[in-house]
Amino acid sequence: MSAAIDPAILKEAAGWLVRMQSENLSVSDRAAFDRWRECSAEHAAAWARAEEMLRGFGQLPPRIAGDALRRLDSPGRRQAMRALGGVLVLAPAAWWGARELPWRAWSADARTMTGERRSMELADGTQLVLNTASAVDIDYTPQQRLLWLRTGEILLTTGKDPVPAQRPFIVRTRLGAIRALGTRFMVRDEGDTVRVAVFEGAVEIRPASAGATPLLLPAGQQTVFNEREARLPAPADLSAASWEQGMLAVRNWALADLVDELGRYRRGVLRCDPAVAALRVSGAFPLSDIGASLRLLESTLPVKVKSITPYWTTVAPRNGVTHQSQAG
Repeated sequence: MSAAIDPAILKEAAGWLVRMQSENLSVSDRAAFDRWRECSAEHAAAWARAEEMLRGFGQLPPRIAGDALRRLDSPGRRQAMRALGGVLVLAPAAWWGARELPWRAWSADARTMTGERRSMELADGTQLVLNTASAVDIDYTPQQRLLWLRTGEILLTTGKDPVPAQRPFIVRTRLGAIRALGTRFMVRDEGDTVRVAVFEGAVEIRPASAGATPLLLPAGQQTVFNEREARLPAPADLSAASWEQGMLAVRNWALADLVDELGRYRRGVLRCDPAVAALRVSGAFPLSDIGASLRLLESTLPVKVKSITPYWTTVAPRNGVTHQSQAG
């Protein structure tokens, strides 16, 4: 069991976390932080626990992690510091249990860790690709071919069922089911919604609530749905599945959205300073080397990548410049 750490020191560590999230620390501030961390073994242990928490944000669903970080950016910094202090005071096992993927994801038939992608062929010839931090259960029976998306994102190219009865191919999520109609399509669990994009063929979406109206989604269209309804379809972004090839292709994205997406492929916190969040970006960014992607941003935009620790990185203005530009 880990040695107990003085709660007052843990709250000081929480204070530094809040400052690192909500401010650009000066050189003197960084020196003060270094002195605080190095003044005793207990201070170092408190910061080590804080770093474990930072790594944990990289394992949380993006919506939850984003909400937590926005609270740190909010004016209520005292409340944020108290909340973080409370988390740090918890036993490490409680924190790890709260941040890791649910047990269903860990025990799934196929899964990937943060930054990992995996391709596999199923028994009927279906091609399944799992994106970063994703998990799927596979349940083929004489009556149906069923995949349970437990978390994350998958790309599917359905095979022709060798069984004469032509079993339906269904992807289930917490919020509803998607039935494939001879197709290539992508499904992404976004927390309170599920996103579906169809590249070939069509799918039928059935939200989980009784009485919800099914939606037929044809090739070239995408939508998001919750347990009650699916939104009206919109044109699918044909580069949305570029992650299969290890690249993230974007066209006229806000920098904040790009940074959020790149953050899915690395552990820890990757955030965008609000001063540069609206910069527009186009280009292709390697997902196997997020450091290289960040260096590309530095070379083409008026931004600087700053890391306080290996698990806390901010894309910030360079020399106070915030005018619009493009990368690519």
